[in-house]
Amino acid sequence: MNRYSLLFLFFFFLLPAVAQVSDKIAYKTIENISYRTSDDTYANERCRLDLYYPEASKDFVTIVWFHGGGLSGGNKFIPQQLKEAGYAVVAVNYRLLPKATLTDCIDDAAAAVAWVFKEIGKYGGNPHKIVVSGHSAGGYLTNMIGLDKKWLSKYDIDADSIAALVPFSGHAISHFAYRQSKGMKDTQPSIDEFAPLYYVRPDAPPLVIVSGDRELEMLGRYEENAYFCRMMKVAGHQKVFLYELDGYDHGSMADPAFHILKNHVKKLF
Repeated sequence: MNRYSLLFLFFFFLLPAVAQVSDKIAYKTIENISYRTSDDTYANERCRLDLYYPEASKDFVTIVWFHGGGLSGGNKFIPQQLKEAGYAVVAVNYRLLPKATLTDCIDDAAAAVAWVFKEIGKYGGNPHKIVVSGHSAGGYLTNMIGLDKKWLSKYDIDADSIAALVPFSGHAISHFAYRQSKGMKDTQPSIDEFAPLYYVRPDAPPLVIVSGDRELEMLGRYEENAYFCRMMKVAGHQKVFLYELDGYDHGSMADPAFHILKNHVKKLF
């Protein structure tokens, strides 16, 4: 083999690798952005978000992510499973019980989503490509602000502008922490104005419900979500999906659920 052949082979194998490096998307993280102002010290401390986004990209999808923790614990984080996937992730802290009320928690979630709608364009994101998701308590907040339109309308945002709602093992009935505050047992369900099920409607955003194994989930979480899905369909909603992750309990179901989230994002956009 002569030297020209060797040079050809060298560049043949090297150029794709160089192209891969040059095409790699750079991501930037901005931490602790305040999404609301308040005279309350606790609100100023908790009402912050982290923005992770593809720095040189335009028109990208943004996923707003609410952490779990029973509305009484937990902190914002960028899920590893959503990194370097071509879209932005907004991880949100919100006020927690018992320092705050349930109304505060939901209102903070709405204020954070409204911030994304109004600000993501400055970073290159498309406000028509915003998906809201979260695990457990975060799934409950996702459901509440997506189904009950009053929370986002307070900030001049139409909840139906959300591209999709993807709750991971979120409550569809009234949250257990709220029921506990009323002296109710965890095994006593209720559906009132603090239950996503109370607001089933045909014109809500696409809804992708993900649950763990019904035999491993906590306190009938799969069954309440299955009923949620059924009632959305009965109400006339055309884009509601329900996934049960066999073999996964309430905590471990989040990891495979991210694959479902990403697959639906691909289908949407």
